[in-house]
Amino acid sequence: MSRTLALTEELIALNSVTPEDKGCQQRIAELLAPLGFSCESILSGAVTNLWARRGTAQPCVVFAGHTDVVPTGPLEQWTTPPFQPSQRDGRLYGRGAADMKTSLAAMVVACEEFIAAHPDHKGSIAFLVTSDEEGPAIDGTVIVCDKLQARGEKLDFCIVGEPTSVKVLGDTIKNGRRGTMSGRLVVKGIQGHIAYPHLARNPIHLAVPALTQLAAEKWDEGNGYYLPTSWQMSNIHGGTGASNVIPGEVVIDFNFRFSTASTVEGLQRRVHAILDQHGLEYKLDWTVGGLPFLTAHGELSNALSAAIRAETGVETELSTSGGTSDGRFIARICPQVIEFGPTNASIHKVDENIPVAEIEPLKNIYRRMLENLLLQKN
Repeated sequence: MSRTLALTEELIALNSVTPEDKGCQQRIAELLAPLGFSCESILSGAVTNLWARRGTAQPCVVFAGHTDVVPTGPLEQWTTPPFQPSQRDGRLYGRGAADMKTSLAAMVVACEEFIAAHPDHKGSIAFLVTSDEEGPAIDGTVIVCDKLQARGEKLDFCIVGEPTSVKVLGDTIKNGRRGTMSGRLVVKGIQGHIAYPHLARNPIHLAVPALTQLAAEKWDEGNGYYLPTSWQMSNIHGGTGASNVIPGEVVIDFNFRFSTASTVEGLQRRVHAILDQHGLEYKLDWTVGGLPFLTAHGELSNALSAAIRAETGVETELSTSGGTSDGRFIARICPQVIEFGPTNASIHKVDENIPVAEIEPLKNIYRRMLENLLLQKN
């Protein structure tokens, strides 16, 4: 068994359902400390975070990830216990196998190999690991980034180990993510008997024209990296449960997934303008889950793409698709942030798994990336 595979299995066996860490970060720190990393545990609420850095020089290359995993779902539906790593048919099964304990193990072993071969490399290497990525994400990476910014630590490159590959290892890396903003809209009416509509005001009827316009609105054109911004309704709640009562209000939950072509303030202003245009009496509460970030073609994407090509022969594709990640927090203090990891077909599913054949190449790609960024060029 390879060292990367052994460490992956060791981490999977720790049932770190968010926000629990269950000793994963302690194990990572135990392996990093002998390599010269200064390891700091940062606690916030029920969340454990790890900041580890080797050296103080620039450039600083950061490996980022999370030790928490999503809940298992029904245990009886798993072929083997989710926290008992098992191999069959060339695949490694277990919760976190793809998202993202394999990436963490590969990062650690890549550093072991790189430092052993190049102990006097330029720059520095760091790890930013949280147990609050799959949860609310308020006590995790954002807390560490605030602390690093407050004490003036400068980051140059960050690779987040999210499972980004689609069909084969290396075919896709994420150089940005869309922002997410949710709204809860309450449209007011007047409750009444459904047989006497003239004595009531049906908020569902009142809301429909505005909702139709919101759904048809073109919010932006996107740009060279992003598709146009999307507005989607997720829930509509109205009525008292009786079929003969006009409700007094209707509640609509909606979400924007927005690109760097739009702003929070601009989108909110346009929504309010449409609602006001239709003369609605309403209340609207906003929640901004994350801002969009983008790393254009540059030194980090080139170093990673070259590493993927050298290891697998695959020509990678830059993408900004998918949901949010902790990259949105790191991008506030680090100019170049890229996400890359194993294939993602099984993430969050029962019987989560990863091809065993991807594990060593993933580690080698991370090591080659370090070589491309931190070895002196002639």
